[in-house]
Amino acid sequence: MADDLGHRGTRHAVVIGGSVAGLLAARVLSEHAEKVTVVERDRFPEGPDARPGVPQSRHTHVLLEGGQRALDELLPGFMDELAELGAPRVGMPQDLVQWQNGQWFRRIPATIAIYTGARSQLEWLVRRRVLADPRIETVQGAEAVGLIGDTARVRGVLLRDRVAGAAPSSPGSGTARREEPRRLEADLVVDASGRGTRAADWLAAIGAEAPHEETIDTGLAYATRVYSAPENDKTDALGYFVVPNPQQVYGGVVVPLGGGRHLVTLSGLRGDEPPTDEAGFEAYAHRLPHPVIAEWLTRATPESPVHGFRRTANVRRRYDRPGRRPAGFLATGDALCTFNPIYGQGMAVAAMSAVALGRALGDRRRTASTRVVQRALLDASRQAWDISAGSDKKMPGATGSAVGTRAVDKPVGWYLGRLQQRYGGDPVIGAAFRSVLSLTAPMTALFAPAVARSVLFGPVPWTPSEPPMQREE
Repeated sequence: MADDLGHRGTRHAVVIGGSVAGLLAARVLSEHAEKVTVVERDRFPEGPDARPGVPQSRHTHVLLEGGQRALDELLPGFMDELAELGAPRVGMPQDLVQWQNGQWFRRIPATIAIYTGARSQLEWLVRRRVLADPRIETVQGAEAVGLIGDTARVRGVLLRDRVAGAAPSSPGSGTARREEPRRLEADLVVDASGRGTRAADWLAAIGAEAPHEETIDTGLAYATRVYSAPENDKTDALGYFVVPNPQQVYGGVVVPLGGGRHLVTLSGLRGDEPPTDEAGFEAYAHRLPHPVIAEWLTRATPESPVHGFRRTANVRRRYDRPGRRPAGFLATGDALCTFNPIYGQGMAVAAMSAVALGRALGDRRRTASTRVVQRALLDASRQAWDISAGSDKKMPGATGSAVGTRAVDKPVGWYLGRLQQRYGGDPVIGAAFRSVLSLTAPMTALFAPAVARSVLFGPVPWTPSEPPMQREE
């Protein structure tokens, strides 16, 4: 078969991983294949409950506006359904008390909005919509352990049923499972297995080359707890953001979860991670540059244990670069490009990547080869990578293969430094900055004429000296 993934050139597609990225990829592939099979290590819960395979599900998640638009394109009416389920919508900057780069942001009318409900709720809604398609089947409780094929082409996956409660198998793990893996033939295999993908091993086993990995790791760690909001809180803010930077490395986030509950996440760098015991967690909040979140915690009611998370490195796998790799194999979602979760980009990029997949497969101007489609998927994640990796490489103690600087970084850094002095108080600069962070406008929006004039020639605007507890009139 020719290396043509679109135009009904694929009879059977297999997606490894039933995450948001995997489900949305399956949704797109159902329009280009006769059958799509989603392979998931867990068993999907019946309702909006967390899956064990989503270790970050207990932590703060936001859905950026770029992801909202992509979800509505893939699943029309999705955002209306999410709102009907009670997912909180937070307008920025008016609904947040935000501290960043040494200043409090003015709470002027919002130019973008984020959704801050539980990840499990959003994933359940995606799953319900996608799996209603009769062309999409699932194999649950089974993990992919290898690929079928050779250096020329992947022709399916090897699966092994999981024993309930058992750890995933790995070479030398000593697990009791010794049964032979079963074969699932396919014309196309999409790896959406997440941050812990083992695709490098799978490719090596069939004689192919693993992609080069770019990494940036700040050592950031965070801990999260659910609280009920204080009664008679004297603010109209829906949440609080304290954003770390190279001069101030501690972060704090309070966002609504729905039903009067809030998720509180505190973060720090390696060697000074937030503790996961109750007293230690609340004491850690005093490391933030202002006590506003620490004081909120003393008045709020805890509703859960404290959960920690440590794997926050940025990793990009360059399947787009030359190498001995087979046709018929793609990577998407965190299996392709994973970001420091503090930037809240993962779900949005998963949805935007699915849109890019559909456009690449449906483009009749060119053959939808594996390489062409893989480049489209990488391009969909490029801006998010530039934001998260570009910020993280400046953090103290950052390590990895991509922490080096380029000649262009110095003048751009000077310009962005002036922009950051002004974005908390200047409406024009702030709107452009938020549109880029929300993945609804390209990086070039920061250099538009009106923005550049204010950055280069405008004075540093006024910003509040204390946390602005009320919106501006």
